[in-house]
Amino acid sequence: MSILFNKAERGNPANPQAPKLWYPVLKSTGLIHEKEVAKLLADETTLNSKEAEFAIAQLFKVVTQLLLDGKTVQLGDLGHLRVTAHSEGAATQAEVTARQIKRLTIRFSESDATKEELKKATFIAIDSL
Repeated sequence: MSILFNKAERGNPANPQAPKLWYPVLKSTGLIHEKEVAKLLADETTLNSKEAEFAIAQLFKVVTQLLLDGKTVQLGDLGHLRVTAHSEGAATQAEVTARQIKRLTIRFSESDATKEELKKATFIAIDSL
């Protein structure tokens, strides 16, 4: 299966006078929920679908706790997860406090193995279907 994309014309926010350019924008073909992932996982392992659902739920619980403990979590050949902060600046080092942290985000960085797999992607323009 290929990854679908739309074509979108976009301006440069840093230079509104610059000519707009066309870009490929990836299109999701649907959201797969935990139960379906568990069924697919069960088909690839000795787990039944309920056991796979439980394993996914426990993975969420464990990974979330590790991230809240400040750890970076490596998920095999998939990649790793870490927490980053969106914060406000201060004029001096002495003024920096935790109150400046406004929002946390989980960042995913793919492994080299995942990067190699992604190189195999093929693409189809939606308007060519």
